[in-house]
Amino acid sequence: MLTDLAAPETPGSTTTAGRGKRPRPPFGVSAVAIIAVLIALFSLIPLGYVIVMTAATGWDAAVGLIFRERVGELLLNTLLLMAITVPLCVALGVGGAWLVERTGLRGHKWWAVLLAAPLAIPAFVNSYAWVSAIPSLGGLWSGVLIATLSYFPLVYIPAAATLSRLDPAIEQSAASLGLGAWRTFFRVVLPQLRIAMTGGALLVSLHLLAEYGAFAMIRFDTFTTAIMVQYQSTFNGTAGNMLASVLVFFCLILLVVEVRGRGTARYARVGSGAQARALRLPLHAYQAPAQLFLAGLTALAFGLPLTFVLRWIFAGGADIWATDEFLPALLQTLGYGLTGALATTVVAFPMAYLAVRHPSWFSKALELSNYVTSSMPGIVVGLAFVTVSIRVAPGFYQTTVLLIAAYVLLFLPRALVNIRAGLAQAPKELDEAAQALGKPPLVSFIRVTLRLTAPAAAGGAALVFLAIVNELTATLLLSPNGTRTLATEFWSKSSEIDYAGAAPYALLMILISAPMTYLLFQQSKKVAGQ
Repeated sequence: MLTDLAAPETPGSTTTAGRGKRPRPPFGVSAVAIIAVLIALFSLIPLGYVIVMTAATGWDAAVGLIFRERVGELLLNTLLLMAITVPLCVALGVGGAWLVERTGLRGHKWWAVLLAAPLAIPAFVNSYAWVSAIPSLGGLWSGVLIATLSYFPLVYIPAAATLSRLDPAIEQSAASLGLGAWRTFFRVVLPQLRIAMTGGALLVSLHLLAEYGAFAMIRFDTFTTAIMVQYQSTFNGTAGNMLASVLVFFCLILLVVEVRGRGTARYARVGSGAQARALRLPLHAYQAPAQLFLAGLTALAFGLPLTFVLRWIFAGGADIWATDEFLPALLQTLGYGLTGALATTVVAFPMAYLAVRHPSWFSKALELSNYVTSSMPGIVVGLAFVTVSIRVAPGFYQTTVLLIAAYVLLFLPRALVNIRAGLAQAPKELDEAAQALGKPPLVSFIRVTLRLTAPAAAGGAALVFLAIVNELTATLLLSPNGTRTLATEFWSKSSEIDYAGAAPYALLMILISAPMTYLLFQQSKKVAGQ
């Protein structure tokens, strides 16, 4: 094959650089496909666990456990929480993005970063700070408050990125037709944010279903908190499994709704020419209210949690910084984070390679399996791995390998999306040229494709690292005896009402998460071409 590719061209030949052919993957298409299939099958373990446990329970018993008063209460709590929180997050995210990207807001570059900053504070740390400020906090509206302040940046970041690359020519056309500023926003700009809003709303919804620590701290019952209580009292009891099946059903429904809500309309600009520079709408008398609104929002979402974390640190004094306590937790957190990020990035490569270099319904189906699993809460993945490991491979129960595997399944899409983008920007012609010059597929992959994809892969690994640092439920269920991470130690001390002792762990999580959050923000701006 290499001899043919390197042979001189004859008239009419098409052998140069493998013209019209895809580059050969480092281990062959079939080998990459087999690896991707094995990864997809492994990622379906949690879904298979839910199906098998539901079937094993029996129809009559399952109906009795699902259609009972307690499940109705949890269902009502969950639906009300999502019905109130998701629209609030969308309104705050889109409103903040519009102020930053489309108006004459003073200091808009600073506000752009500050509105993304709350993502650096885990939701359970946010809850800890609010309980410190208002000890009587509890119930639905407290959950809405904490969840909204924790998760609105999930809508703000994609909305801001979309607005920053939105061609203002469509707004100018609307204005020339007599539409005012508000009518232009609702009839022209807002529809262009459809993908950002539906995607952000899906992320917020999945976080609401998965969150445990933030709601347990304010005594607000959701499916996740109820499953954890069932697990702690009966260790993988039937009632907990049925709650998990309902929770998974909700996650799958959300995925379907998001796909249908996204629609099939095109939002890309078609045609030649340069994009016009956006004209910022002057705020005039609304400048001061806009500044106050954003100041109040960032103060509640970022300033208050950070203030109370520092307050408890000062109240605890030097004793809470005993290195024999927090240093092992810091080192284990960094170790799990780095190992999990590396493993997730490596596992994501075969799937991303097939999706970009050999797209087909087969590669799309494999990729979808990972998104289905990642949409499940960490507690469901943890319960699945506990059950499967005990029954099939007891030697892996409560081992580091099992915990890392759970991290890989939970956060694989974060690496997959970035690697796909990187591979898409790595011209396959360069790989073809390297192979045409006699380089083996593995060598050309390492020297060309891997090097060009490395920055995107590093960004995905950073996002996985951030998620692992702040992960709580799967770590509580699967970590080996003696494991001490920042999240689990924080949860242990805060559960004992030792708020001063929990403060150093909260601060360390924030300090580790802050640069990763800034990286996420910068990636969104890079996608927007800024």
